Amino acid sequence: MISDKIREYFDKVVDIVFGIILIFIMIGIAIGTFQLFFTAWTLLALKGVTGHYIDIIADVLTLYVLIELSRSLVEYFNTQKLRLTFIIDAGIVFILREVLIALFKHELKPEMLYALSAFLLVLSALRIGSVLLYEREKHISQ
Repeated sequence: MISDKIREYFDKVVDIVFGIILIFIMIGIAIGTFQLFFTAWTLLALKGVTGHYIDIIADVLTLYVLIELSRSLVEYFNTQKLRLTFIIDAGIVFILREVLIALFKHELKPEMLYALSAFLLVLSALRIGSVLLYEREKHISQ
């Protein structure tokens, strides 16, 4: 049937696109890790670390976001489904990254802190709900 062929081509194109995205994320992680070591090495030459530690914290958390996104793509290749937990984890880490950076720079206003806290609460509730749903589906399928 023609729709089966279209579906087959669609699946191949999606696999290729996700594969390319995963390759770029892996390259980004490798470059980011190299730059993180280089940044840490240059900190040894500085007399004061204050003011420069925010760069390391931001870099580490950014790498963690990239790792979480790559985990969701790898999971897609294994199961042909995007797991919501990995995507939510990346979102939570990204929001925490933004909060930490703003706190370290003393630029976080109370309204923004409340908004980000509410957003983290919603993401956390989604995360817990998706884990419970996944466990329930896994239990039912067995």
